[in-house]
Amino acid sequence: MSFSNKDERSLLSHDEYEVVKSSHHPAIYDLDKDGLRNLAQRLEGFRDKEKTFTRQKRRETKGTADKRGKSFPGTSDHPARRKQVFAHALRRVKKERALIYALEVKADHVEAAHRALALHRENKFAHHPSGGQTVGAGQKDKGGAPKRVRTPGAKIGSILKANARAQAKRDQRPN
Repeated sequence: MSFSNKDERSLLSHDEYEVVKSSHHPAIYDLDKDGLRNLAQRLEGFRDKEKTFTRQKRRETKGTADKRGKSFPGTSDHPARRKQVFAHALRRVKKERALIYALEVKADHVEAAHRALALHRENKFAHHPSGGQTVGAGQKDKGGAPKRVRTPGAKIGSILKANARAQAKRDQRPN
């Protein structure tokens, strides 16, 4: 259930109403990121306080808790409605913070895309100077073919035979 400004004004004190009023349509756009964060913290504090009062009053009516004070309202309805007012205001502030964050992220992505495009265009038309006509002869050949290492066939066969013998020993072992 949403509350009109008149309902909010009747439920809240003057200071609380000024805080909630700054979360409404034209005033919320004047706040920067830090202002929105501070406003959200204040609204969370108000909401949590009213939530505590509501729970306390419900416990009192059930008989599971002692009375809390003389000036506390008679039913849990009033603090519950005040809590809802603060919760709605907090929701508006969080939504605005999310929108600002999304805009910042989008701007960062756009900047990154522009940088990537500029790098791509730079690399596409990069100028590589020619080597010129005075190229050196390069490294000299030492001559001769590379040394070939040859493994004798008898050695190859002996390694295979040794592997076969080792496997036979393992197979002979008792489990």
